[in-house]
Amino acid sequence: MKDAYNFLLREVGIKENDTIVMGISGGPDSMALFSLLLEIRKEIPIKLVCAHVNHNVRKVSVKEQAFIEDYCKKKSVVFETMIIEQYGDDNFHNEARNIRYNFFEELINKYNASYLMTAHHGDDLIETILMRISRGSTLKGYSGFQRIVDMDSYKIVRPLVFYTKKELEDYDKKKKIPYVIDKSNFKDKYTRNRYRKIVLPFLKKEDRQVHKKFLKYSETLKEYSEYIDRETKREIDKIYKHHTLRLDLFKELDALIQKKVIYSILEEKYGDDLMFVNDKHVDLILQLINSKKKNSFVYLPNLIKAVKNYETFYLEEEVDNLDSYEIELIDYAVLPNGKHIEVVDEENSNSNFVCRLYKSDLKFPLYIRTRKLGDKMAVKGLGGTKKLKDIFIDCKISQKDRELWPVVVDSSGEIVWLPGLKKSKFDVGKNGKCDIIIKYY
Repeated sequence: MKDAYNFLLREVGIKENDTIVMGISGGPDSMALFSLLLEIRKEIPIKLVCAHVNHNVRKVSVKEQAFIEDYCKKKSVVFETMIIEQYGDDNFHNEARNIRYNFFEELINKYNASYLMTAHHGDDLIETILMRISRGSTLKGYSGFQRIVDMDSYKIVRPLVFYTKKELEDYDKKKKIPYVIDKSNFKDKYTRNRYRKIVLPFLKKEDRQVHKKFLKYSETLKEYSEYIDRETKREIDKIYKHHTLRLDLFKELDALIQKKVIYSILEEKYGDDLMFVNDKHVDLILQLINSKKKNSFVYLPNLIKAVKNYETFYLEEEVDNLDSYEIELIDYAVLPNGKHIEVVDEENSNSNFVCRLYKSDLKFPLYIRTRKLGDKMAVKGLGGTKKLKDIFIDCKISQKDRELWPVVVDSSGEIVWLPGLKKSKFDVGKNGKCDIIIKYY
């Protein structure tokens, strides 16, 4: 752990009487971090606070909490814990992460700590970078996470990023450091676990030190990102005032800076929910801005509307009592119900979440709208029409969900698809001839 030890003393600059909050799960990574900080405490008088979050999703969580508390008593370390009593409908990992970091920040304030340290290692960095490349992100996002993050009143530090998980496990065994194993880390249903089990072994077979190459990649992207951020801020101060963007000045900017300006506006609006936004949403906004329409809008996640009003652009929150909408489908659309409709190149599924059309059968462009009184659709295979109201009833769709359920129509008003529920006679099927495929998700 020489690299991490020197990093903390020389680059981070830990000094006498500093208080450090450390996120400890009890696994091999976090217990290696615990051990490292205990070693430093032998040299420098620092105060350690162990922060443990009981996620309350596994039966062994209680035993793990007791194990860490007992270890802290033996090592004369302050122990703090919290139990997550319940989760909402959000993404589990994102929600758990937000709860953890809120708890950590409470402890930072309680103990007036200078640092929060977590046990993220080199494998974690590789996984994060690859997942963000697959999903789409910003230049800063593609760099993964940083070794040091300045939070104004304290710093988040990740001193184990120099090592692989295997190296940390070997360190624990050599030092006879106890730890627990979270078996959920082996379940393939989690995206990160699939990268961990399939992609990482291949990369490490190609280069045993590949994690260090990813660390260099991360730091290089961070440098470029910080430079572009400075340039973006200089421009955004000129063209974005009172939460409104001047499009005449915006259109004079370089395309890269334009995207960064849009991301900055989205970050201001979404805050901690920025994870719901990706590069497709930025492209959607740029299409809106560059369209010939003087007044138009598109929907973004969490009922946010991106609005173009002549030579201005702004974001606004849609009111909760929204009961109707109509959106032109170009390539991609975010719907008020939080779902998406996208034109894709190919799709293997033949479910009601995918529609295949032949353009000559319809009048383009297509639109996505809410239902109207008396709406009927020529249901595929029925040989006649059926009221949308009856389809909703048959599919047991609640009254509330019906109000915002998307209906795809062509320019003549013909209903061509009820996403997720029924296809119309215009759907050509998986083996039929089509020139447009639309996916609802």
